[in-house]
Amino acid sequence: MNNKSFIVTKLIVFFLLTSCKTYKPIVNQSLTGSATEYINTFKKVAVAEMKRTGVPASITLAQGMIESNYGKSTLSREANNHFGIKCHNGWTGPTVHHDDDRRNECFRKYKNATESFEDHSDFLKNGSRYAFLFDLSPYDYKEWAKGLKKAGYATNPDYANMLIRKIEELNLMIYDKEIVAGRNSEQTEKQQTVVPDPKDNGDNITASLSSNAVQARVSRIMEKNRIQYIIAKDGETREDIEEQFNLLSWELARYNELGDDFELRNGQILYLQPKRDKAEPGQNTHTVENGDTMYSISQKYGIKLRSLYELNRMEPGTQPVPGAKIWLRTTKPVE
Repeated sequence: MNNKSFIVTKLIVFFLLTSCKTYKPIVNQSLTGSATEYINTFKKVAVAEMKRTGVPASITLAQGMIESNYGKSTLSREANNHFGIKCHNGWTGPTVHHDDDRRNECFRKYKNATESFEDHSDFLKNGSRYAFLFDLSPYDYKEWAKGLKKAGYATNPDYANMLIRKIEELNLMIYDKEIVAGRNSEQTEKQQTVVPDPKDNGDNITASLSSNAVQARVSRIMEKNRIQYIIAKDGETREDIEEQFNLLSWELARYNELGDDFELRNGQILYLQPKRDKAEPGQNTHTVENGDTMYSISQKYGIKLRSLYELNRMEPGTQPVPGAKIWLRTTKPVE
């Protein structure tokens, strides 16, 4: 099987406060319906989208396989639509009409398959009925699958189980764990051997994994607010961290809301993924202590600095006084 035309480059740039997406599109696809081929074609974009938005790569791949019939469906072939997303209100892009639950329904059309994967992530991230999913752990594919069914993504009553079975049959959870361990797809490819069946129609696949293919999380990596972070060591350089955790040169600065020329400090919290808009459940408020700044509080709880100011109705750049209460999950009540 020739996969050279399907290589997807690593996500190379995005801005923390925007949704820029600049990795190379997957074009000229001609899929035969093999699960192995589908995974090899789309695993990198699924991992990049998990890193960008928090949608589990395993969920993305499983949904794509089921909704597009491994890239063989009419909708995926003629409209590059791998997730069955309909036009809905507000869609201004190209469309096609296709029989589904009703005749001649309107579906979104994309320039290439990568656009479909990106729009799938944004569709979930920006849709109010899917908002609760992003309070779940991005590594809990079972709860995500159940949540998608609960939110009404598909009408099939067995949809959640279909996703879970697909993920477990094909070991798709290994692509979620790449984010946990701070590893990239190329490293996992060297450790994972997928043995395709020449008769594979997507229902059967055997994955043979080496003993370290799915590592436990790197010992240095800790987690708060469902975000991986490390503590900088004395004498360590940015280059050391970027090499160890396979980070691009801009990622540490963006994720930690620092200038591009920032210098490491011993004991500094460094997030390896974007911070969130609010603290984790149970962390509702913070009482300001001497030396606290809005930035140090944002790092302590894994909250974007902009969001922290908005939650507390404060002007950006102002600082709290000792003893003040800082709201971490909900907007500060009007006094």
